[in-house]
Amino acid sequence: MEMSMIFVVMAAMLVMGSGRARKSGHNAGGLTAPFRIHTLFSVECQNHFDWKTVGLMHSYSKALQPGPITRLLFCTDEEKRTYKGMDLAPTLEVPSLRKHPNTGDQYPTINKPAAILHWLKHSKDAENVDWVVILDVDMLIRSPIIPWKLGAEKGRPVAAYCGKHPELCDNVGQLLALHIDDLRALAPIWLSKTQEARQDRAHWAANYTGYIYGKGQITEMYGYSFAAAEVGLHHKMNNNLMVYPGYSLERTLIQFLCTVACLLVLEIGRLVEEMESERNKSRTLFLGIECVNTLNEGLLLQHAAYGCPRRKGSKYLSSVRSRTFTKITQSKQLTKQSRRIMEVNVQKPDVKEVYPNIHTVFSAECSPYFDWQTVGLVHSFYQSGQPGTITRLLCCTEEDLKQYKGHDLAPTHYVPSMSRHPITGDWYPAINKPAAVVHWINHVKTDAEYIVILDADMIMRGPITPWEFNVSKGRPVSAPYDNLIGCENEIAKTHTRYPQACSKVGGVIIMQIRELKRFALLWLHKTEQVRADMAHWSKNMTGDNYEAGWNSQMYGYSFAAAELNFRHVISNKILIYPGHVPVPGVKYRVFHYSLEFQVGNWSFNKANWTNSDMVNKCWAKFPEPPDPSTLDRSNEDSVQRDLLSIECVNSLNQALRSHHERKKCPDPSAFSPPIQPDHPILPPPNRDSASEEITASRKLGKIDKVDALRHNSELKNESQELSPPEVTKQTQK
Repeated sequence: MEMSMIFVVMAAMLVMGSGRARKSGHNAGGLTAPFRIHTLFSVECQNHFDWKTVGLMHSYSKALQPGPITRLLFCTDEEKRTYKGMDLAPTLEVPSLRKHPNTGDQYPTINKPAAILHWLKHSKDAENVDWVVILDVDMLIRSPIIPWKLGAEKGRPVAAYCGKHPELCDNVGQLLALHIDDLRALAPIWLSKTQEARQDRAHWAANYTGYIYGKGQITEMYGYSFAAAEVGLHHKMNNNLMVYPGYSLERTLIQFLCTVACLLVLEIGRLVEEMESERNKSRTLFLGIECVNTLNEGLLLQHAAYGCPRRKGSKYLSSVRSRTFTKITQSKQLTKQSRRIMEVNVQKPDVKEVYPNIHTVFSAECSPYFDWQTVGLVHSFYQSGQPGTITRLLCCTEEDLKQYKGHDLAPTHYVPSMSRHPITGDWYPAINKPAAVVHWINHVKTDAEYIVILDADMIMRGPITPWEFNVSKGRPVSAPYDNLIGCENEIAKTHTRYPQACSKVGGVIIMQIRELKRFALLWLHKTEQVRADMAHWSKNMTGDNYEAGWNSQMYGYSFAAAELNFRHVISNKILIYPGHVPVPGVKYRVFHYSLEFQVGNWSFNKANWTNSDMVNKCWAKFPEPPDPSTLDRSNEDSVQRDLLSIECVNSLNQALRSHHERKKCPDPSAFSPPIQPDHPILPPPNRDSASEEITASRKLGKIDKVDALRHNSELKNESQELSPPEVTKQTQK
């Protein structure tokens, strides 16, 4: 009975202390300017934030952290009506930005910079403080965090180191101690940069952010680092400010997005000491025990304050209540040795080389045929580690756009369709490729120095970079297209002044943006000229099996490049056609599945899937290729050829599955049977004719606006620069 009363009194003191914090500041310690400290943390109106709040507030009291503490609480109106935890901490209520009011993006973490900005604008405490300590709710304070004792200065915040490559900005986060003037300059840009990073889906991949799930969850942390760089803050970064329970003290303690996940270790310290004689391992386990015990101690006090009856008969609870535990976990003060360690900053390596920006583009149409190709290419782009961003140049008529459902499949730029030539009436959809590039260059501002041009029917296997393939002025890079025999006969002499400069290339193009700007329009004009030159459409002149001028766009490219005297770097290491035997040791970067290929009795021909809606039918996929283990291993060339063919279609199916998961299709374990292929609109091309491409038909139309779209987890648009006619409201929902 006496012990129960003691805990009730202790809990009452804790609650009373929190009440004082609202008015004059708990643990103020008589600090006056310029030594006033205020601690902040942000939470939501949810149970899992409440028990963390109890733990943090308890540790704040035990550690004797100077100055007041404020919980920045953001709740929706509906949550607030049923919320019961208003008395858990000194609180400032903040409007919730969990769902962005403009983009509809669901990203609760953006509330952290938004809440801090709200505190600066609306709290009187922000007018009476010199230093601010910013924590996360899933932290426990073990000793006072006093900024100037940790080395913080105005313009030089102190933070926990949080990364590996701080070449361009400070890799910091989670625990921050900075001057109030620095926070005032930083906060609005922190919020703005978080929004920018959140919308930059092209850089969510793990190879860019370090976040293994590639879903943009740490964009708030990047928003802070980018904002700090923007306002000129240079951090004193340190590995010794914070520890994750369970991490060995011999190794780096900080990694991206490792929250304070306390280990549930229920052994008493004496037993741990017997089990672990090695000092660092023993201390690691002790910290795990201390973490959970501190949380439980805070919960015991909170329950006692609520009048809950004391639980009996638990040795664990007795140990938590013991004087020994209280002594072990009392506030730790900085020693001379620890101060010396704290002053050791993480040194930034010298920046040896900054690579130029790259932008990848490809053209497509408003049709199911191009939609599944787009899904495959875009998925492979993010998996490949390709630097920069990707944009789909979508060529559609106004009528097509009214019914089109695939606006959010890729970052998109809308282009007027030239499938039917506006002057000649010629029906030639392939002309949209150079026309789309011309339109994009003239309507979009880009900071890219190099452009990579692909086709929709490609799968990326690795990065395509100008520095690896030696792009330079007047020396674009491309893949060989040997069937362009017109470079060696009178067609070249007819359409270029420099036929000797005609290169038989295509498929993948890497070019400097400056050269593409003066080249693209000529590419379009030469395509029109070759398309009009029907006298030279014969197979013996062009290599076109159908003698229909289908490769006019490719000749347009080669003749335009010759006209500008470009000398291509022709690489046979970039692209391979599934079904072709690979060169041993070459790591091809792109599959181009423009032709039919087969493995045993199984085959794949993209033309057979012209009208199949693989994207909007949940769990649709292509017939699975044979298992690699079933291949005949008697011929190594055949094995390697077949393995690449299998990889190509498996990549397409993986992309479709990922798309359907993002689309939130029901019951992912219950797949629909594969959609049966359509009858091809055109006869399949000759397998030996590697240079021919067959494109689906398009309708006549005109569009005069540009749109930049990015997909999110529910396949809804988040942002638009301009919108296509009559689809704005639909695509922004």
